Amino acid sequence: MAAVTAVTRWRLLLVLSAAALGAAGAPQPPNILLLLMDDMGWGDLGVYGEPSRETPNLDRMAAEGMLFPNFYTANPLCSPSYTPQEIVGGIPDSERLLPELLKEAGYVSKIVGKWHLGHRPQFHPLKHGFDEWFGSPNCHFGPYDNRARPNIPVYRDWEMVGRYYEEFPINLKTGEANLTQIYLQEALDFIRRQQAARRPFFLYWAVDATHAPVYASKPFLGTSQRGRYGDAVREIDDSVGKILHSLQDLGIAESTFVFFTSDNGAALISAPKQGGSNGPFLCGKQTTFEGGMREPAVAWWPGRIPAGQVSHQLGSIMDLFTTSLSLAGLEPPRDRAIDGLSLLPAMLQGQLMDRPIFYYRGNTLMAVTLGQYKAHFWTWTNSWEEFRQGIDFCPGQNVSGVTTHTQEEHTRLPLIFHLGRDPGERFPLSFASTEYLDALRRITPVVRQHQEALIPGQPQLNVCNQAVMNWAPPGCEKLGKCLTPPESVPEKCSWPH
Repeated sequence: MAAVTAVTRWRLLLVLSAAALGAAGAPQPPNILLLLMDDMGWGDLGVYGEPSRETPNLDRMAAEGMLFPNFYTANPLCSPSYTPQEIVGGIPDSERLLPELLKEAGYVSKIVGKWHLGHRPQFHPLKHGFDEWFGSPNCHFGPYDNRARPNIPVYRDWEMVGRYYEEFPINLKTGEANLTQIYLQEALDFIRRQQAARRPFFLYWAVDATHAPVYASKPFLGTSQRGRYGDAVREIDDSVGKILHSLQDLGIAESTFVFFTSDNGAALISAPKQGGSNGPFLCGKQTTFEGGMREPAVAWWPGRIPAGQVSHQLGSIMDLFTTSLSLAGLEPPRDRAIDGLSLLPAMLQGQLMDRPIFYYRGNTLMAVTLGQYKAHFWTWTNSWEEFRQGIDFCPGQNVSGVTTHTQEEHTRLPLIFHLGRDPGERFPLSFASTEYLDALRRITPVVRQHQEALIPGQPQLNVCNQAVMNWAPPGCEKLGKCLTPPESVPEKCSWPH
C-alpha cells in the first residue's frame, strides 16, 4: 500500500509541476532513456569499487544519481531471449511493448542498436510501437559468406541500409569499428529533434560493442588498461557522457529520466581478452549464478532522484517497464500479470519493497532470491561435452557441488546462500541450521505462489529454418543486396545451454 501511495503522490506531483508551467507550455511527462549494454559485467564500472579512469562518465552518473547494486536481468543471455537468424519466431502480437503503451501519453520512441526479438518482417520494432529504428535485429556475428549464412543487416526504420562486415565494417584483427560512434550520433540527433519539437520521447539505446567480437573506434583502441574489451567500455562510457551532456546543454536534464544497465552478466567464455568482469560474483553469462544475472545499474534524473545515493532495493530489468509507465502517468495493462514493480518509491523516497527475484534458464526456475537469501533448486553450468571442448562459463571458479556439468536437482533441499556474507555463492548454509530452516520457510510459499500463478506462453524459439535467415530483408532490392534463400525445411531448434 505504501508503494501505491508513493506512486500516486508522484503522479500528483507530475500533474502539479506540469500545471505550474501555465502558458509556458502544455503538461508533459518526463523523457525516458534506457541504456542497455551487452554482456557488460557488474564489475566493469569503477563505481562498484574504487573510482576508475576507465569509466569516469558512468562513475559521475552514479555520483549524480542512484546506484542499484542488487539489480538483475530476467534471463542470463541476451534478454529476454537469444534469437539467431534461423529462429522462426519472435515477439507475438499479443504482447504490449513499452513504446506502444507510451504512445498513449504522446511519446515518440526510437530504438538504436540491437532489437533481438525476431528478425522477420512481422516482428519489426516499428510494428511494435517504435517510431524510428537504426540498428540490427541480431548481434554483429560474422562475417559470413552470404551463401551458407547471410551477413546480418543493419536497418534504418523499415528497410536495411547495409550489412555488418560490408557497408558497416568490423575489423576482427584490430577490433576497429565505428558502430558505437554511429549509434551515439543517432541518439544525439533524436534527442535534439524531439527537444526542438517539444515532444516527450523514449530512447532505447541498445549498443553491443562489449559483446564478442568486441569493437571500438580508432581513437579508443589501445587506450584501456584492460585490452580491447576495455577499449569498448571506454568508448561506451564516453558516449554516455556525451548523451548526458547533451541533455544538460539542451536544458532538458531535469525533465529526463535515464537508466543504465546490461542485458546479462559478463561473458566469461570470452575472457580475458574479450570478456568483462562480474566482480565478486560466481560464473557469468549463460548461468543463473550471480555473475550471470546481477547487473550494473544506475538511475539518473537531476533534481528528482537524490544525488549520490545507493539503493539496496532488489530490482529487475522487468521493473523498467512498470517504472517507465509510472513516469508517463500510465497504468500497466490489466488484462495480464505484470512481473515488474515501479521503482519510483525506491528512487524518489528511498523506500525498500520486499520482493523476490526469480532466476530462469529456459522454462526452468533455477533459483530465487528473497532478501539476502538465495535458494538454488537446480545447478548447472554447461555439459561435460561442451566443457571438454573448452566451453567454460565459470573459468577458475569451480565450487564443488555448485558449479556442476550435469543438471543437478535440489528442489526438496535447495542450496541456500546468504548473499550479504557470501556474494560469491561458495558456502551453502548447513541444512540442519536454524538459519537455513528459517530462510526455507520464507522462500517456500513465495515460490509456490509464483508457480501456481504462471500462465504458459506460446513457445517462440523451438522451430528453426535456414530459409528464414536474413537473405532478403526489406530494402535489399534498392541496394542490390538480396540473396537467394535455400529450400524451406523447418526443424526443431537445438539449445545446448
